[in-house]
Amino acid sequence: MTRSLRRDLYAVGAAALLVTAAVLVGRHIQDTSRTLFVDWPPLLASWGPHLGPGTPAAVLLALTTVAYGPTLAARLPWRTLLPLTWGAATAWIFSLALIDGWDRGIARRLTTRYEYLQVIDRFDDIPAALRDFTHHILLDSPDNWPAHIAGHPPAATLTFVLLDRIGLRGGGWAGMWCITVGATACVAVLVTIRALADETLARRAAPFLVLAPAAVWMGTSADAYFAAVAAWAVALLALSVTRRSLWWSGASGLLFGLTCYLSYGLTLVALIAAAVLLLGRHGIREHPALLVPLLAGFVVVPATFTLAGFDWWEAYRLLVTRYHQGAGGIRPYGYWVWANLACTVLITGLATVAGLRRTGAALLSRRADTPDRTAEPRLALLVSAALLALLVADLSGMSKAETERIWLPFAVWLLPSCALLPHPRAWLIGQVVLALLLNHLLLTGW
Repeated sequence: MTRSLRRDLYAVGAAALLVTAAVLVGRHIQDTSRTLFVDWPPLLASWGPHLGPGTPAAVLLALTTVAYGPTLAARLPWRTLLPLTWGAATAWIFSLALIDGWDRGIARRLTTRYEYLQVIDRFDDIPAALRDFTHHILLDSPDNWPAHIAGHPPAATLTFVLLDRIGLRGGGWAGMWCITVGATACVAVLVTIRALADETLARRAAPFLVLAPAAVWMGTSADAYFAAVAAWAVALLALSVTRRSLWWSGASGLLFGLTCYLSYGLTLVALIAAAVLLLGRHGIREHPALLVPLLAGFVVVPATFTLAGFDWWEAYRLLVTRYHQGAGGIRPYGYWVWANLACTVLITGLATVAGLRRTGAALLSRRADTPDRTAEPRLALLVSAALLALLVADLSGMSKAETERIWLPFAVWLLPSCALLPHPRAWLIGQVVLALLLNHLLLTGW
């Protein structure tokens, strides 16, 4: 066993201990004080071993991808690899969701009392609803919004309102939207890695992006859709600075603006964007005009909502109050500040833990901005920016519990660290075993 592999296993062992501690300590806190508001800490889930119609498909897809995924990812033409990756990721998410059955696993996910489809009829007059949005955020306000509507800017809810308007009504269509769009996040990450690091690393990362344990929560959660929008904003920015494209720059700015109006916490994607600009700074220096369409595109969505009467800053201020009015004000920060990291281990898998260990080694071994820079430190810088964003979200105290879905937009950027690992099939087996165990032993919810 090499020294590097031994260190990987030490990191994996430490992560396993972290998860074990989060389960045991969380169980004790919940049993004694009942302040965590989760049934199976650190996850918002309950114990419920089960099989479902998605079980055979999930197992077959996992075996096939582990056996052939790394080879196909290395050999297929790039233009073939991208849609195949999206298709495989969609199938993986869909099959995992169907382990709980169509109704519970997909159709009812976005129709619960906390979710977006509960308020579709309150947006018959969209401009009026936007002007009145902030008046219903606080718990003691009249007709207060359900938790997820109050907890996000209105672009999140409007997505499902517009789906309803075009005839894609109900939880089934909403769930399929989140799955199919959310699965494109892995393609956006591959595009970014190829543009900023190199194609070989992107190809090595592809099977890990497909078989991520995070797929358990991407089907069906609106956060999967948010993750895709944010990922494409970053990907288009990477294309703009490497190809000197004004069009890609403007499109990236537009998606960054939309990202901020889908989720308040996704303003932290700016840290990943900063890493992209740092890695692509030569393109910016040669063509500083790229910043003009980027900024112009960025203001489109905020200007539209502001003119419609929605005040983002006021809404966020009220959300902080609402957060502390509910379970967020009771859940102990001292537990969740580290238990959230255990959640991250569960959604990204032990392979990602080892990958992050190698990410740190790559950063320390050679600076990403030296003249003889290589692809690995450039990938490491991008992954580290995502990790930093996640840690800031953790320390903020506004992410106590449910981070297994809330942090999906950051988690997808940690998975490419697995491209640094040797023996990918062995690590992939660990990833799929974890995902299958989580989905078959626990009943997840949010």
